[in-house]
Amino acid sequence: MLTPTEKIWHNGRLINWDDARIHVLSHVVSYGSSVFEGIRCYATSSGPAVFRLREHMRRMIDSARIYRMDIGYTIEQLSEASLELVRVNKLQSCYLRPLAFRGYGEIGVNPLRNPVEVYLACWEWGKYLGEEALSQGVDVCVSSWNRIAPNTLPALAKAGANYMNSQLIKMEALLNGYAEGIGLDAAGYVSEGSGENIFVVRDGRIHTPPLGASVLPGITRDTVLTLARDLQIPVVETIIPREMLYIADEVFFSGTAAEITPIRSIDKIQVGKGSRGPVTEALQTEFFGIISGKAPDRHGWLSLVNAPQPAVQ
Repeated sequence: MLTPTEKIWHNGRLINWDDARIHVLSHVVSYGSSVFEGIRCYATSSGPAVFRLREHMRRMIDSARIYRMDIGYTIEQLSEASLELVRVNKLQSCYLRPLAFRGYGEIGVNPLRNPVEVYLACWEWGKYLGEEALSQGVDVCVSSWNRIAPNTLPALAKAGANYMNSQLIKMEALLNGYAEGIGLDAAGYVSEGSGENIFVVRDGRIHTPPLGASVLPGITRDTVLTLARDLQIPVVETIIPREMLYIADEVFFSGTAAEITPIRSIDKIQVGKGSRGPVTEALQTEFFGIISGKAPDRHGWLSLVNAPQPAVQ
């Protein structure tokens, strides 16, 4: 259950948590016409800081553009509003959910005459797959549900409708005793988890599916690619056959919620030694060092909440 905070941002103003309501006949309820983001704010030695805020807001605006939704706010305005929201709610660490959707108006497939509502919310949230998962890894399966096919639902958009597919992957995995599922693309190659990108390590080289494999362009995915280059770990973006999962030295997920989480088994086949491997651990060390403020923010990824910022009204 969510722990409510005091305020939510709606169309440029702060409202009470319980006042953030929509009509049951809002377009989004029937047709899934929403785009959203998931963003982490971390407690650092310099105070709360939001991780890669601008990149997340850019992706949200890109997602809206694909679906012809005019959000009406710039990256800068949404970023400043997010920082103000965390300050108002007096949180040291939290999860942020920017959300834009087609609201109440006409009830039909055509969305163009419905207003676009924009919300920002934040609340306290722990580790998505559990604290132990970061060191011990998780047990996952390859899902019987494929990821969305090309030219159907745009995989580059982080849209609410896409996550009906993710829900099928996730529910199947959980009901069969796994922590997560891996979806294959329409051609049968490895795509991603229900809400995470995936990386496969073999002989010291990292492999990850390309964006054309029905992959969301994850912000944490880009972070991993950048950190791997910093550490001089070879990386290749390439199609990955399913069977490569079973002979990998290491496999791990990345995502805003999952952060960098190792996978210890896939379809009950042990990955490597059955625990976090050295490449995954090296990337985790770099990642958690930066987000905690213990390592230099050499890429400028952190937005300090308490730095002077103009409030968005």
